[in-house]
Formats: sequence, C-alpha cells, structure tokens
Amino acid sequence: MSDTFLMALGLMLVLEGLMPLLMPQAWRDTFKRMIEFKDGQLRFVGLISVVSGLLLVFLFSN
Repeated sequence: MSDTFLMALGLMLVLEGLMPLLMPQAWRDTFKRMIEFKDGQLRFVGLISVVSGLLLVFLFSN
C-alpha cells in the first residue's frame, strides 16, 4: 500500500470519528433518521458521497 493511501485512510478515520466523539447524541439521532430512509434514498446519499469524494481527489491531486 502506498503512503498516500494510508494517509487518506487515516484522515478518513479521524473525520469519521469526530462526530461521535464531539456530538454523540446528534450522531445517534442522525443514524436513527437514516434507518427510516428507503433503499433508494440511502443509495442517493451514498452516490453523493462517492461523487463528492472523487471530485475532491480529482481537484486536489497533483
């Protein structure tokens, strides 16, 4: 694995852990609301996340 990939993975884990660390109740409430989403809505959220991530990688890669 490349160092860049491991750095990106580490940064992702830090960012993913911030909300439950700083605002556990809001994090829990968000997941309770997401459980009520239909499959299509969850897929759309996932699609937006993937596209946004790819766009950021593309824009800021050298």
